[in-house]
Amino acid sequence: MDRIDTAILKLLAADARAPVSQVAAAVGLSQSACTRRIQGLEADGLIRGYGARLGHRRLGFRVTALVDITLGTQVKEDLAQFELAVGRIDGVVECALVSGNQDYRLKILCRDLDDYERLHREHLGRLPGVVTINSSFVLRDVPTRGEGDALFGAAR
Repeated sequence: MDRIDTAILKLLAADARAPVSQVAAAVGLSQSACTRRIQGLEADGLIRGYGARLGHRRLGFRVTALVDITLGTQVKEDLAQFELAVGRIDGVVECALVSGNQDYRLKILCRDLDDYERLHREHLGRLPGVVTINSSFVLRDVPTRGEGDALFGAAR
């Protein structure tokens, strides 16, 4: 990966809908050369996909819960069973196996606290192998840099 690839990644991370002609002009390549570079970045897994960032609050999902879950075992099959079950729960937008006192951290979007209570009762409490569930609620999202700037720096 060279400075041109880095510049392409930063541009697409900031605006995935940018036309190739615009990206090519910004990095000093022809459109066909830029297209080949982008396809190479995709093939190498450096670009995993393109998508819209949804305004979940405007869509009615006003509560974000960060949920720490501890399981009774660390057996590979039990972890896989838990992960499969979590993947079926509507509202779970992130699930990470983490180090520390808990085993998993989930990020869940809910309409309100009643919606979270229902999800907790009907789904989280029934997940296989769960010993403890600790929930925290996001009070305010703090703006941070985009992925491109965070990974490659704003000045590059």
